[in-house]
Amino acid sequence: MATVKKVKFIKSAVRPQDYPPSDKPEVAVVGRSNVGKSSLINAIFKRNIAKVSSSPGKTRLINFFLLNDDIYFVDLPGYGYAAVSKAERKKWRKMIETYFHNRDNLKLVVMLVDSRHKPTNLDILMKEWLESLGIPYIVVATKADKLNQSEKAKTKKIIKETLNLPKEIPVILTSSKEGIGIKELMSKILENLKK
Repeated sequence: MATVKKVKFIKSAVRPQDYPPSDKPEVAVVGRSNVGKSSLINAIFKRNIAKVSSSPGKTRLINFFLLNDDIYFVDLPGYGYAAVSKAERKKWRKMIETYFHNRDNLKLVVMLVDSRHKPTNLDILMKEWLESLGIPYIVVATKADKLNQSEKAKTKKIIKETLNLPKEIPVILTSSKEGIGIKELMSKILENLKK
């Protein structure tokens, strides 16, 4: 795992002209609202730099962080949060879509699903969307500290089947709270950046 020496919040953006320069490899984190995106980013960075909120739908911008001066991590707005107006949801979708289409240095998407629930139709759509755009991705199941040993194996199987994942796409079980799977996730990210 890359040692976390330095982490910096770079900026929040909406439009491509506001993104930082695309001069470093980039990893984007995407998932439904309330799946634990900000908590996972904080667990990777070993510090509370991404804002965590108890009410979902708080990430409304694209947030760029820089790890060790050489990898961008991007926290994308969560999808599927019902309490936000339709117009707002449409705006977020457009923002994510524009980001995916305009970021040549995007090397990997870390797609989060909640380990306690079967992936939703929106998760399936996100996975299919990433594949149609040819963006490499891995699947991370969050909140795994809530599962016992037998549930963990079952959960992985349900996620793989529901999302119809190709064999080579791993499902990594993580817990931001207990640090479960963070090392494995980071080594998988670095492995993908070398490709």
